[in-house]
Amino acid sequence: MTQPPVTVVGGGLAGLVAAIACTEGGAEVQLYEAHATLGGRWRATTGRYIAHQGPHVLYNNGPLWNWLADHDLLDVRGVPTSALAGFWFRRDGRLRRTLPLGAIGLLADRRRPAPVADTFRDWATRHYGAEAAQVASNMAGVVAFDADPGRLSAAFVAERLRRAFSFPAGAHYVAGGWNRLIDRLAARARDLGVRIELDHRIEELPDSPVIIATSLAAARRLLPEQGIAEVPSGHTVLLDVAVQARRGDAFVVSDTDEAGWLERFSAPDPSLAPPGESLIQAQLPIRPGESKADALTRLESMVDLALPDWRSRLTWRQDSVARDRTGALDLPGTTWRERPAIDRGSGVYLVGDQVAAPGLLSEVSCSSALTAAEAVIRSIPPIPRRVHPNG
Repeated sequence: MTQPPVTVVGGGLAGLVAAIACTEGGAEVQLYEAHATLGGRWRATTGRYIAHQGPHVLYNNGPLWNWLADHDLLDVRGVPTSALAGFWFRRDGRLRRTLPLGAIGLLADRRRPAPVADTFRDWATRHYGAEAAQVASNMAGVVAFDADPGRLSAAFVAERLRRAFSFPAGAHYVAGGWNRLIDRLAARARDLGVRIELDHRIEELPDSPVIIATSLAAARRLLPEQGIAEVPSGHTVLLDVAVQARRGDAFVVSDTDEAGWLERFSAPDPSLAPPGESLIQAQLPIRPGESKADALTRLESMVDLALPDWRSRLTWRQDSVARDRTGALDLPGTTWRERPAIDRGSGVYLVGDQVAAPGLLSEVSCSSALTAAEAVIRSIPPIPRRVHPNG
């Protein structure tokens, strides 16, 4: 008798973590990835400029951070002290160094719980004032990628906002970009015996046990009878630019006017751009019914404010739209427990950043992958010991 092999569909972060965890538990694993490269939405550009599909960072002491550290896969860069002077807030169309006192109090007040049932804006207004509520709501754009984060659950926004703006900084940057992390995960998986097949799109649900580590849209095609619910997620326009470096350029601009964000990713990791150049990513959530062109115009006005003369210094540029790239967004009255379940029954498991697991952004992918792997290992019957007739 042999153990049934585990099939993992999808080679992004969740799929690779699930494959490694299953193999470490003693299972035989086959992973299929529909694209020519691994990584999913954690892939980055290659070549002279390493830009991600959104501002990817790791937050310390979260489940993904701890799992990577336990597996000796953690290679990160912290925020350089020299860059902190370049941290700005856009308020009322101007760059400012400080926030309203109410917003500072909201970020620092870890004792006051935020309720699940209320919107973040209503709860923050009651306790910190209308101005602080609006400013803090738009600051949450960096973790929600939503044009109106204040409409989301107060508990959901407050937790993410306080982690993202914790001091000393909880955010860290994967050295060399997330492609390096994906490469290390893939190498570890292969070393453990995981069979990885690229350019192989799964059209029908494989035999169980199977872990589906795809987008929810792709999962619905494999599980049409299950009616996997739609989950709110972010919708934002991204602008990546490289410019000739100039002393005094902003490191971060938190756009408290329109929920945008700008970050000079080459400040903590100069390897992301050629010497003498800065790699910057800006993003701005797209409003309901707004075109990409109109959103990009609004975004460029924020870049104009943060980086004067950036067009004359431009060496590289790309822009794109990211839809459903930010994990689930919890509306008032909902938590991560109301998201699509990981265990779909009959040995089928669903993982990724929009399912029922706690955490912030990529941490949800890791948590769900480990939960699924643990369930798979428990479900696999042990191989019976063969006993010699003479004992």
